Amino acid sequence: MASTDPAHGALPRAVLWDMDGTLLDSEKLWDVAMAELAVRLGAVMTVELRQSTLGNSMVGAMTKLFDAAGVPEAQRDLDDQAHWLRGRVAELFADGIPWRPGADAALRTIAAAGIPMVLVTNTERDLTERALPTIGKHRFAHTLCGDEVAEGKPAPDIYLAAARAAGVSPADCLAIEDSPTGAAAAGAAGCPTLVVPSDAEVPQAPGRTFRESLVGLDMAGVSDAWRRGRAAHGAMGD
Repeated sequence: MASTDPAHGALPRAVLWDMDGTLLDSEKLWDVAMAELAVRLGAVMTVELRQSTLGNSMVGAMTKLFDAAGVPEAQRDLDDQAHWLRGRVAELFADGIPWRPGADAALRTIAAAGIPMVLVTNTERDLTERALPTIGKHRFAHTLCGDEVAEGKPAPDIYLAAARAAGVSPADCLAIEDSPTGAAAAGAAGCPTLVVPSDAEVPQAPGRTFRESLVGLDMAGVSDAWRRGRAAHGAMGD
């Protein structure tokens, strides 16, 4: 059974939050590091290439850069280049990570309603830990990272793991995402999804509710997104 509140109707039993581009405006910092890495590899970081990597796992993003640079399979030192990228992003994170508009208030609103929250990010654990002091690790019942599942987003693994960690079914969760990759992962797992696009357009699809930003998100909005998404996924509402 989903949670209920007389003022807002049915509510999800857990909210699963993406991090980069959803809670934190960190994609702009990744933009810097990814552009520098593209130069190292001999690629041109076009808008299209950068958008194709948004929300990807490290392996997924690196593969697209290698492809763009025309690096032969035998010469692709993923570990070395990923090590460089992690270090550069860590340097950029150390200077401070800005919030996405309305994100801090939205976290407070959902926490005040007593709904457990899980952080679900393709970012690897080491970099996530560097970002968590900004967000507040204490706010989340669990945090899951892209290097802790068999396949990162757009595969559903991390959202399925998040629902299990919360002790509920994916249909009883509301995922909040900003990227095509993240939205695809949440949908594949069967999670109703609230999409707040940041740097890339996210296509319409069953189970997705859109809003321009997290500014002003209240529990009525959370309830509406969850109920709409749950109905689109074919689950019975409460």
